[in-house]
Amino acid sequence: MRYISNKESPAQKPSPENLINMTLSTDIQDNLDRMRTLLNSCSDAVVREFSFGNPAVRACLFYFDGLVDKRQIETNLLKPLLLELNMMQNDNALYLDANGDLLNKVQNKILSLADIKRLNSLQEVCHQITSGDTVLLIDGCAEGLAAGTRSWTGRPIQTPENEVIVFGPKEGFCETLRFNTAILRRRLKSTRLKIDSLVLGRISKTDVAVCYIEGIAPPELVKEVTARLNKIDIDAILDTGYLAELIVDHKWTIFTQTEHTEKPDRVCGQLLEGKVCIMADGTSMALILPISFPEYMISPEDYYIHFIPASLFRMLRFTAFILALLMPSLYVALISFHHEMIPTPLLLTIAATRQNVPFPAFLEALLLEATFELLREAGLRLPRAVGPAVSIVGALIIGDAAVRAGLVSTPMVVVIAFTGIASFVSPSYNAGIIIRITRFAFLFASAMLGFLGIIIVLLVMIVRMVSLSSFGLPYMAPMAPLSWRQMTDIIVRRPWFKNIQRPYWEGMMDITRQKSAAEKGSQQQ
Repeated sequence: MRYISNKESPAQKPSPENLINMTLSTDIQDNLDRMRTLLNSCSDAVVREFSFGNPAVRACLFYFDGLVDKRQIETNLLKPLLLELNMMQNDNALYLDANGDLLNKVQNKILSLADIKRLNSLQEVCHQITSGDTVLLIDGCAEGLAAGTRSWTGRPIQTPENEVIVFGPKEGFCETLRFNTAILRRRLKSTRLKIDSLVLGRISKTDVAVCYIEGIAPPELVKEVTARLNKIDIDAILDTGYLAELIVDHKWTIFTQTEHTEKPDRVCGQLLEGKVCIMADGTSMALILPISFPEYMISPEDYYIHFIPASLFRMLRFTAFILALLMPSLYVALISFHHEMIPTPLLLTIAATRQNVPFPAFLEALLLEATFELLREAGLRLPRAVGPAVSIVGALIIGDAAVRAGLVSTPMVVVIAFTGIASFVSPSYNAGIIIRITRFAFLFASAMLGFLGIIIVLLVMIVRMVSLSSFGLPYMAPMAPLSWRQMTDIIVRRPWFKNIQRPYWEGMMDITRQKSAAEKGSQQQ
């Protein structure tokens, strides 16, 4: 059997790894043999050989069953070539354009598909068919045609499960990249919204989209993000979490420097502030960067309600973050080192509840914190129908049994329960992870040095956060370095009628969101 046109012997046949880098041959039989080698053991691959025209010309279609719309293939590929073409004039000139290019004639005058592009290598052919397209190869042509016939069953657009809000849009991203980019395009109807496409992963060949608004996002930021993505050399990208870990500034830290979201409206809001969004095919989570830590306390719902309650809710979140971080360690420090700071009636009450407890306050807190984390993880992993019930009932039963058995005191149960509730107030899951990890550091420090240990760990944490950056944006901005103008939309929510300019940072050109009252008045006059 022939393999390649230069008559290589079977012993000289290239391996599949080398074969995929070859260009297409003008002999369709050579292309068929090569493709069958590459598609060996791929039971879902379809190779459809046929002939069309008069005189007959050999051709072949390649696609993967389940990734394509077969109706499009039958209606817009096979029918024009096999039926409609034969009804036309049987003349050799029919197949040739002015330059004698048969492929150009088929592409421009016979096929009725909207999305068609040319290919010239086996690697491009394999990438297109594994992406859901159909590739047409014609005898005598050293190029192929990739027809856009992608159609596969996926999860429809639904309400986000992890970012629940009362007011505002309820739709969320799905796992199909093109649907997600279409949602953004529907909300931002401007050609300034740019969506650059990349393909990452040597095996997965994952489609990745980099979204930004031209003129608002700093060009240097876009260039840096694209450069870091292009440097990635890994076998597969299955989620944007892979990308977040590979492209961030500081990799050896628990402080996340990107934000994940499944809400299109949140992405659009961040794009309008000069941020960049990264989306990958196969995941519903979009990646927003750069990000600063105070932004983790901001919910998209803040901008859909009146600014006064929105500001109060935001301040409540900052307070809850501090309480969730420090409350167990403060309680342990007071009980273990600083009894004089507790009012006498309260101290007597606490002492009475701890009378039969055999463990020090530190071990009490550590035991309950570990139990609470186990219940939280169990609630996430259990089926949705029983998860919340098991976690709530488990917490009640274990807490009550532990108090009755004298293993822990009642005030400690109250402290840990209040801390757990406060840790759920943050709208960002990333902020919750930081709280859950650093809380144990504060707990150990308070058991060893009391308030002094808490202050030391707090200073180390603040210094570390101030030293971080996210794609050039200081991690604690606008608190450090301090910017009073931008602080008015961090601690509280700035009213829309005062939102004249965007949060400015270096490289941004279009910083005006709306005209000021003075400018509007001058135009009316």
